[in-house]
Amino acid sequence: MTLWPEIFLGIIALATLATAIMQVGVLLTAGRMLRHVQQLIDRVDKELAPTFGHVNVISRDVSRAVALATTQVQRVDQLISDLTQRVEDLGTSVQKTLAMPAREGKAILNALKVALDVLREARRRPGRRRGEDDDALFI
Repeated sequence: MTLWPEIFLGIIALATLATAIMQVGVLLTAGRMLRHVQQLIDRVDKELAPTFGHVNVISRDVSRAVALATTQVQRVDQLISDLTQRVEDLGTSVQKTLAMPAREGKAILNALKVALDVLREARRRPGRRRGEDDDALFI
């Protein structure tokens, strides 16, 4: 009966050896996988680095374009404001330029109308003739 403990001890040793071999195999496989993952990361980094550079250039260009567009919109706004002010000034100037001569012309026409009315009234009024008045004053 002394043989059984030695057999079980041998089985335990073989199981421990098998476990150690499997652990070494797992560690070697994990190391290979780690190298492959590192190579994949390096390859992706090399391939994507230019893309990120292009994205940076594109974002700078977009930023510059937005800044230029903002400046142009501000200029157009200022231009429209100036144009509106000038049109208002032109309207005021035209109104003043046309209104004053029109008032003066109306005043002149009213004066002529009054003068014509006076002349018409003088013709209609019966009165002394001009020649009779002059004879009385003649010495």
